[in-house]
Amino acid sequence: MLELKYSTFSLEAGTDEAGRGCLCGPVVAAAVILPEDFSHELLNDSKKLSEKQRKLLRPFIEENAICFGVSFVDQIEIDNLNILQASITAMHRAIDKLKTTPEFIIIDGNKFKPYKNIPFETIVKGDAKYMSIAAASILAKTYRDDYMAKINEKFPEYNWKKNKGYPTKEHRNAIRKFGATPFHRKSFKLLPEQLKLNL
Repeated sequence: MLELKYSTFSLEAGTDEAGRGCLCGPVVAAAVILPEDFSHELLNDSKKLSEKQRKLLRPFIEENAICFGVSFVDQIEIDNLNILQASITAMHRAIDKLKTTPEFIIIDGNKFKPYKNIPFETIVKGDAKYMSIAAASILAKTYRDDYMAKINEKFPEYNWKKNKGYPTKEHRNAIRKFGATPFHRKSFKLLPEQLKLNL
């Protein structure tokens, strides 16, 4: 069972991101503040849910949360910042979008930068422990998946609709065959052989 809160504050925001390990597209973060009486039997870490379950949960979270925010940091900014800083930036921007200012923030993972003067705690595997982080993980994942399906229409040969930009064998083979697109992250190792030098 997921716990509702980590702190004793009533306005605790959970935040998480999706797409850190992808070769292309944005990193997407969400922040969510849930009410005291929030519950849904399916709510869990987005990675443990099917696509169908995530799609079912998203409108429920959006309708029942006190507030939520979703933010995209694109591949150009990722290349400029690096993926860790881009992830933190995305989380900060998602918190910026909350209509209610949180009194405390819990973050999935172990890396974060202070947001204004709000106290926070990083929690490894937080999306499998706390409802607000799990809810944020579902929003981040579904918004990103929708975006990847949309850009898949421009570049169907990479099958982002299915692989979402992750480094699958199919995705890497498409990069080998067709090259990188403007959506690919230039700072990432797109192919394993990039490291091999022909001396």
